[in-house]
Amino acid sequence: MDRTETLLTAPAEPDTAPPAARPGDEHPAAQRRSPAWSRPALAVLLLATGVLYLWGLGASGWANSFYAAAVQAGSVSWKALFYGSSDAANSITVDKTPASLWLMALSVRVFGLNSWAMLVPQALCGVASVGVLHATVKRWYGPVAGLIAGAVLAVTPVATLMFRFNNPDALLILLLVAGAYATVRAVESAGTRWIVLAGVLVGFGFLTKMLQAFLVVPVFAGVYLLAAPTGLWRRVRQLLLAGLAVVVSAGWWVAIVELVPAGARPYIGGSQRNSILELTLGYNGLGRITGDEVGSVGGGGRPGGGGGGPFEGQTGLLRMFGGDVGGQISWLLPAALILLVAGLLLAGRAARTDRTRAGLLLWGGWLLVTGLIFSFMSGIFHAYYTVALAPAVGALVGIGVTLLWRQHRPLPGDVPAAGSRWRWRPLAATVTLAGTLAVTVWWAWVLLGRSPDWYPWLRTTVLVAGLVGAALILLVTRLPRRLVPVVLGLGAAAALAGPAAYAAQTAGTPHTGSIPSAGPTVAGGFGRGGFPGGRPPGGMEWPAGGQAQGFPGSGRNGGQVPGFPGGAQPPGFPGGAQNGAQPPGSTGGGQGRSAGGGMGGLLDAREPSAALRELLERDSADYTWIAATIGSNNASGYQLATGDPVMPIGGFNGSDPSPTLAQFQRYVADGKIHYFVGGGGFRANGGSSASQEISAWVAETFTAQTVDGVTVYDLSSGKDAA
Repeated sequence: MDRTETLLTAPAEPDTAPPAARPGDEHPAAQRRSPAWSRPALAVLLLATGVLYLWGLGASGWANSFYAAAVQAGSVSWKALFYGSSDAANSITVDKTPASLWLMALSVRVFGLNSWAMLVPQALCGVASVGVLHATVKRWYGPVAGLIAGAVLAVTPVATLMFRFNNPDALLILLLVAGAYATVRAVESAGTRWIVLAGVLVGFGFLTKMLQAFLVVPVFAGVYLLAAPTGLWRRVRQLLLAGLAVVVSAGWWVAIVELVPAGARPYIGGSQRNSILELTLGYNGLGRITGDEVGSVGGGGRPGGGGGGPFEGQTGLLRMFGGDVGGQISWLLPAALILLVAGLLLAGRAARTDRTRAGLLLWGGWLLVTGLIFSFMSGIFHAYYTVALAPAVGALVGIGVTLLWRQHRPLPGDVPAAGSRWRWRPLAATVTLAGTLAVTVWWAWVLLGRSPDWYPWLRTTVLVAGLVGAALILLVTRLPRRLVPVVLGLGAAAALAGPAAYAAQTAGTPHTGSIPSAGPTVAGGFGRGGFPGGRPPGGMEWPAGGQAQGFPGSGRNGGQVPGFPGGAQPPGFPGGAQNGAQPPGSTGGGQGRSAGGGMGGLLDAREPSAALRELLERDSADYTWIAATIGSNNASGYQLATGDPVMPIGGFNGSDPSPTLAQFQRYVADGKIHYFVGGGGFRANGGSSASQEISAWVAETFTAQTVDGVTVYDLSSGKDAA
């Protein structure tokens, strides 16, 4: 047996002395120590991942200014840090639980406010996720399986995007992969501490991105209930303890927020009744499934099928493969599904505690449950959500490839008696591996065809190399052994070339705005403002003039409006802010698929001119908020540029009742707000009209001035007179 075959057939090797083999341990030889090459190989993988995620990281500036402003606020106010407030004066929170903000804000407290201090923790979450995934898969399936799993996760385009961005997804993925590792350890030993730790990690996942973290709960619990080597009732009791751990680790923060009087904390952004429970179960919970998200810019299915909000296409079984979504995640998704089925067939009627089947069910359940919910949810859905699928895709590819390859060279003790299925498994495994590679490179050819002007030669090269590799795999038993590494290397390179190229393009391109997307421009898209047909969904209104105020470009990486080739803006969309607000010393920003601004005011920040910034900073120490403006992204640009609190009226969309007109008038009368900056706002899906009432009152009561094209009202004359 040559060295390559040895590596692929080598089973998992724990780093410490494991317990004796039990029934259900398919590979007792896994009790040997790790081979010498495994640690250097892991080091190379992690180093390469770190370079991919950290290189040129500062080019994206503030990335998502909505979260960047909350990071800035948390870096100067412990109260804002705890609640996840959008501003240091604690008027309103972001529309998510704040755990990811804690990580970034603490970094900024140490290193100062800049792009690198904010984004490096996100990149390190990515490197750690690759490492933990490797450790989890390696434990049961061997070092090669772990390396393949980690490499697939690292070069998945949407993973490269989100581990270089300041959305909550980076920390969420790390916590969930760590939860999977704890579940694997619990299944090995029926250990109560490990399954409780899995619950704690999922609970903190909730504090990162709310109910999305709970999608893996039935999978983790089901696998443990099936495969843990202990009695049924003990398994049930342990799972009840793990459930309690989820509730405690997720619920302590929720309980504090609910128990603190509303007047002593910021308003809960994204809710209509200032309630974190409403936000959890409504806007960020069941509303994402049903589309009933009051105050959102999406939601509600479209006639004739569809739904999924205004930005990311129609619902359905093929959603993960279509449009922009396919290029984010689906490169190896067909392979993962094929290999999942093949692995389960290989496991056959194994013992209840069989680890081979348990691992396949763990990662396959993660992929199917999360993927199907993403495919059919009718509320807001964005392509970058699919990063949650990347660990499962990587794990299934690593596991499936190594399981099938082992059928060529059974491990000692695996050769069964005459008449068993071993006589046909090698041929079936070879055909399955070759077919999986052929399907993978064909699908890469399709995806690369959606970017026809981007390195067109790559598409043909991947297809030809992959098909040649698949043909050689069919003949692998007849080839000289010295050629086997070449065949395997060719197949791996062909399978990973497409996503790796997209990942490299993503890492080399600045991304800003609230709806980032990985990879180059793809064909297709949406109409005006990102809405299919150019019309917002029912319940949403364009302001007078035929367009949403402050929609100057797009939410696509701060680039173009989806569906407008080359980033062209549709007629009637104002020029708006270019590139959003960038931190001092940043090398770029605001452009992803093309140059241009974001949906300034709704999906990206506005960068104030020097004259406007000077005006806003005038007498700033005398006011709680140097300015107020409609919408969190409008406010974030001014706040990041000045470093002083700016009140985001109405939260993200301008549709939250925070503050009400009466509250705003009281703030003005008390001399707490200096300026009101016009623009922004979007009446969305039945949300509050308070921001419109405030805007109308300001226009009627105060004198407007224009500074570099921006309308500003000085509210200081309203002190004690409102």
